[in-house]
Amino acid sequence: MLNIKQKLESSHYTKACKALFVSAFCSILFLTGCSSSRLSKSLSVSSKEPFKTSFHGLVVMDAATGKVIHNTNGDRYFIPASNVKIFTLFATKKILSKKAPVLKYVYKNDTTYIKGTGYPASLHPYFEDSTGVSFLKKQQNISFSVPEREIPRFGPGWAWEDYDAYFSSEINDFPLYGNVVTIYPEPEKRIFPSILSDSVYVENNAFDRDEVSNIFYVSPNNTDTLSIPFKTSAFFTKKLFKDVLGQEVSLTKQFPDGEEQVLMGIETDSIAKRMMYVSDNFLAEQLLLMCSSTLSDTLNTKKVIAHVLENELSDLKNQPRWVDGSGLSRYNLFTPESIVHVLNKMYHEIPNGELFALFPSWNKDGTIETWKDPQKPRYVFAKSGGMGNTYNLSGYLKTKSGKTLIFSSMNNHFRVPSSKVREEIELILMSLWERY
Repeated sequence: MLNIKQKLESSHYTKACKALFVSAFCSILFLTGCSSSRLSKSLSVSSKEPFKTSFHGLVVMDAATGKVIHNTNGDRYFIPASNVKIFTLFATKKILSKKAPVLKYVYKNDTTYIKGTGYPASLHPYFEDSTGVSFLKKQQNISFSVPEREIPRFGPGWAWEDYDAYFSSEINDFPLYGNVVTIYPEPEKRIFPSILSDSVYVENNAFDRDEVSNIFYVSPNNTDTLSIPFKTSAFFTKKLFKDVLGQEVSLTKQFPDGEEQVLMGIETDSIAKRMMYVSDNFLAEQLLLMCSSTLSDTLNTKKVIAHVLENELSDLKNQPRWVDGSGLSRYNLFTPESIVHVLNKMYHEIPNGELFALFPSWNKDGTIETWKDPQKPRYVFAKSGGMGNTYNLSGYLKTKSGKTLIFSSMNNHFRVPSSKVREEIELILMSLWERY
């Protein structure tokens, strides 16, 4: 047994050890807290004067471990703008095959019955794909099956006054020429499709297109190549078919039973990449229609969105309000956590080289601005999304140490120029690049 002196010494020793442990533990907490506080401060713009009255969210995840290293307003809903295209890309990679479906067809009674899949590349000004046209030119009798239910020309919540804007092409089952008239300026003025040449007028104070018809206006001083959406309909598609094929095409609402075949076109990734790089709204909407065509016999954006949310993204913590493929609608509501969740899924399901090639880099080739520091190119692979008072950026960051971080920065309701928000996002990404 310990005597009284030994007990006292033992007691003092124990107290000293406890005191030392508590002191060290508190010091660690203090230092960690300071580091965390400094990091959080460097990743936040909400305390800065131009942003105090607006709404910002940021989630950052370590891709390798799945650990969230920063979360500000991650579970709050934001208008995503073109960040919706990340979900459209996810749906595309899940549903469509390597080649995109051009059309479906059945041979019956000496007639080739065809119906559209939403394939957007046929005679498109960028893709110039003629797969479908070449196939149809070999057919003798063609009957074009139009959808039983008309596909809405615009997405829900789209701004009605944008009907003649290049970024608001109409949606339909069998687009040709990208659903735009392309007008090349003088000295060799050219118009595609040429069938609309007589519908283009040179006029002062031009406003691009008549609201209810395919009448187009060009300023006499114009020196740019113009892309103006034309008004689609089954009858106008029939007219375009006759012009490009050199033969009449009949219309029907019936698609006969029989051995249905699918004509395949260009690689799906080439369409998806173009959508992501130039933030092409038309391609985004048509990709979802192709997904719908692949899943069933109908072309319905709502159905394919419901399918993806119920089957591929049932584990989302914050289910989004997802109404279109492009993000043109202000009805869309997504959280930073949900976007990071989908980015994380793609990171682990798609080879990194293939995945990063689909996202614009932070350089002149993408839709986001260039790093101020030229020594750090191609470290950010991300999709931007902007509209009035809204700017978001979500994607992947390869850090100085070689780590990959997944991030979503969402910013709504600000009254400063979007360039100010982009500058703050760049500072955040540079801080993450340096620290990790």
